[in-house]
Amino acid sequence: MEVADTGVSHLSSLRATRWFTEEPVRDEQLHQVLEAGRWAGSARNRQPWRFVVVRNHDVRASLSRLGAYAAHLASAPVVIAIGVDEAAGGEDAQFDAGRAAQNMMLAAHSLRLGSCPVSFFPAANVDHATELCRLAPPWHVRTAISLGHPAPTPGGRSAIPVGRLPMSELVTEIR
Repeated sequence: MEVADTGVSHLSSLRATRWFTEEPVRDEQLHQVLEAGRWAGSARNRQPWRFVVVRNHDVRASLSRLGAYAAHLASAPVVIAIGVDEAAGGEDAQFDAGRAAQNMMLAAHSLRLGSCPVSFFPAANVDHATELCRLAPPWHVRTAISLGHPAPTPGGRSAIPVGRLPMSELVTEIR
């Protein structure tokens, strides 16, 4: 029996890219990525996000020091920071921001761009990221995405495990 390609193979080919070439991201590509984020689903259509495009090298470098795994932000030609208004977005706000981030990463992948999400922590780093992105309360920047043309991964072994757990460990079915 032949199975139709439902896009799952495309989804499973998405990988975090932490190494980028110096080739710039074209404005049309960036616009498509941002559009994908804008059209993400949102609880009660609150859209509790704002996207800050950071091309400035010094700001990207400063952001790269605000998370344990954020170093790649410095080398990406573009960083998209996601400001979230948790008060207006309610308990769903961060979930909705994650949906927008995933949409943008999938759009980037379809354009053959690489991307990787970053979480800023602890709270003081969130405050600093928010300042660097020129947002003020009620907005908070907890997440950013590096974006660019993928470069070959340098040699060596990654500290981050690869692969996925088998379905048998992930799925429980109740009938």
